[in-house]
Amino acid sequence: MSDSYDVIVIGAGPAGYAAAIRAAQLGMSTACIDKSLGKDGKPVLGGTCLNWGCIPSKALLDASHKYHDAKENFAAVGVQVEGVRIDVPAMIARKDEVVSGLTGGITGLFKGNGVTHLAGTGKLLADRKVEFTAHDGAVQVLQAGHVILAPGSVPVEIPPTPLTEGYIVDSTGALEFDAVPPRLGIIGAGVIGLELGSVWNRLGSEVVVLEALEEFLPMADERVARDALKTYKKQGLDVRLGCLVTGAEVADGAVNVTYKSGDEQHSITVDKLIVAVGRRPYTQNLLSNDCGVNLDERGFLFVNDLCATDAPGVYAVGDVVRGPMLAHKGTEEGVMVAERIAGFKPLVNYDCIPSVIYTHPEVAWVGKTEQEVKASGDAYNVGQFPFAASGRALAANDTEGFVKIIADAQTDRILGVHVFGPQASELVAQAVISMEFDASAEDLGLTMFAHPTLSEAMHEAALGVAGHAIHMVNRKKK
Repeated sequence: MSDSYDVIVIGAGPAGYAAAIRAAQLGMSTACIDKSLGKDGKPVLGGTCLNWGCIPSKALLDASHKYHDAKENFAAVGVQVEGVRIDVPAMIARKDEVVSGLTGGITGLFKGNGVTHLAGTGKLLADRKVEFTAHDGAVQVLQAGHVILAPGSVPVEIPPTPLTEGYIVDSTGALEFDAVPPRLGIIGAGVIGLELGSVWNRLGSEVVVLEALEEFLPMADERVARDALKTYKKQGLDVRLGCLVTGAEVADGAVNVTYKSGDEQHSITVDKLIVAVGRRPYTQNLLSNDCGVNLDERGFLFVNDLCATDAPGVYAVGDVVRGPMLAHKGTEEGVMVAERIAGFKPLVNYDCIPSVIYTHPEVAWVGKTEQEVKASGDAYNVGQFPFAASGRALAANDTEGFVKIIADAQTDRILGVHVFGPQASELVAQAVISMEFDASAEDLGLTMFAHPTLSEAMHEAALGVAGHAIHMVNRKKK
């Protein structure tokens, strides 16, 4: 192992491994330090996303949706299935196989691109020195030309619900249930809580979601949030807003949860309780006192628009800096920093970061919500198109939801796009591309879409901004 590198990256999640790979591709000697260990106790790359977050949760979401679809919806399209059952251990085992394949792929990419993987912990010292501590306790001080900090985030824990193995778990523990809990409680009606609630609700759990906020999905468009909540409740998720959890106690093989709603005290008893109240930046033992990197008031590493910290030659990317905690945002930041170190001038467009909730129907959006545009005082137009009027959605028996496009009234520039419906996570990419190229709603409306496709809903919504939608009655005609 060398004691000097052009670039040292601390953290091998999506932000860190992307930064390390790109730096190596650009000809820089690169090392990536990561402390993660897999179930077998061996070093594993990919961070939370690949090991305990995005990927394993999607494996369970897709498996549970296939099961629910076969059980509840196949008959409607003429497919008769009897005796459908879920094998939870097999589902978990396949999830682990998917994770293993992808994390092993990152190992292969490191080797193929010449990135040195250092298994252990890294601590930034002064003057771009990094203290590396291997898992066996050996310590070495490395010198870097540049350092990229990408330590990621961890689930937030709250005092009223201390984690208790087998009963009160965080989002990681919720991916390892070996059986369907008859009664499941979830604290937090955000992305993680809704996705995990959907998984186990589809498989037969009676799910209660307790959310402290009075408003459901405040970061989403109000119309989308309203329709989504209605759908989730129809699916069986018992979402209770304005409910502040005050305590949880394990007794007689169950969890007794107390919460306050308004002035009233309530309690529920569940078999498992998932704490999904968000994530926080992970900075434990990351920085020496004299390293020059500062934290903001919320505990994030302070950076400028180019992800540079206050310490010369030191950058920070991903969940540990401002902005949404999303893997794709961190990846783009990591690549941007690597390329800037190499002398290029890329930027990350923070106005075009897509967000997705992988329930069914999916929820996805990019840009501003209607309430944000309205609050700004700017005039705007809206085009909407329901999947119930989509031939492709009808053929697939998957018609819930709509596409909504918000455009500036004067310039027609697209300000935000919101999708609630089938394959929303894929459809929103069309909106991201359009906004990245500063497109108008008319530009999107003039674009030819294949028929029949779900994408036509995007096309019709764009036409609807000016009242020109073909396959629905327009509110205004021109």
